[in-house]
Amino acid sequence: MASAISLSLFNGATPLKSNSLHKSKLTLRTISCSRLSYSSSSREISLKTQSTVPISCRRRFDFVPRCGISSNDLPTEKKKSFGEWVEFVGEAVSTAFPIWVSLGCLLGLMRPSTFNWVTPNWTIAGLTITMLGMGMTLTFDDLRGAFSMPKELFAGFVLQYSIMPLSAFFVSKLLNLPPHYAAGLILVGCCPGGTASNIVTYIARGNVALSVLMTATSTVSAVIMTPLLTAKLAKQYITVDALGLLMSTLQVVLLPVLAGAFLNQYFQKLVKFVSPVMPPIAVGTVAILCGYAIGQNASAILMSGKQVVLASCLLHISGFLFGYLFSRLLGIDVASSRTISIEVGMQNSVLGVVLATQHFGNPLTAVPCAVSSVCHSILGSALAGIWRRSAPKQLED
Repeated sequence: MASAISLSLFNGATPLKSNSLHKSKLTLRTISCSRLSYSSSSREISLKTQSTVPISCRRRFDFVPRCGISSNDLPTEKKKSFGEWVEFVGEAVSTAFPIWVSLGCLLGLMRPSTFNWVTPNWTIAGLTITMLGMGMTLTFDDLRGAFSMPKELFAGFVLQYSIMPLSAFFVSKLLNLPPHYAAGLILVGCCPGGTASNIVTYIARGNVALSVLMTATSTVSAVIMTPLLTAKLAKQYITVDALGLLMSTLQVVLLPVLAGAFLNQYFQKLVKFVSPVMPPIAVGTVAILCGYAIGQNASAILMSGKQVVLASCLLHISGFLFGYLFSRLLGIDVASSRTISIEVGMQNSVLGVVLATQHFGNPLTAVPCAVSSVCHSILGSALAGIWRRSAPKQLED
């Protein structure tokens, strides 16, 4: 290639003309910025310009990074405010709900004296605050919105107050439970859905809005349903004060929920300020009340604990299983069926503890309610973990 260039530029046999020599000099000057290409068809060598970069660009380099992100463009880490930290800690505590309840019950079983400071007045106050916090998640518009999902709400209501009371009755018969344990199991089966079901529904990718409405519906209707069903199913075991149950349910359930909804409707700034601490208060209340109920009957539980635990597990497994199956048979979508299953399977066991200690003469009646809180929390959390791995379609045939 080099010899061919020399022959074409400097031909010793024929002298170059002036204009030819001038073109050759220009070619030599630009050869450093050119590219040689050889055409086999014409057997000629042509020079093609490779770059038109000015000389000034070759003398100095003004390097400006153009990678798309500069140090000034990087987002600065925003420090969390005190309110955001409170909300973060509250969420972490609420997510670990089964752990705190299990620890409370374990502490009550091993060291019953730990909960000697708990009194019936403290019990009622704690549950009232918990119900108030649940009411703060609702408005009167939310309660009216229940009419937009009548099928799901009605199915959940019927399954809530049919599967669980009947399952508690048949399980107590199947295991031949003592009268006090049978009455306690039936009582917790007749209680409304628990507030923990809303958290579990969220983890399980269920219909959270439906969960809140179902909890509110079953809680409000518990004023009538819980005393009525308990009196019908447990009267052969123990005397039931239906009127006392009605008044206590009205005091610790209906009025706080309506008060919370009223505050959320008309005092939103106040609710926004206190709402981050309400879930931890609810979790702490459940753990303390369950630990207290276990501690008051620790020796009896150690003697016949396996029977009570088995009965509670069978009760809640029945609620989860039949709640989901019947919902699907009614043509309800998967997400809503999961929600109904969780709402049916998870009861307001703390309400059962309060009602049992207030209106049943034998303190052992509260034991199934306390054990139930641990069982449904563990089973519900496990079920939520399984369902979370497969996000359902919002509507399925």
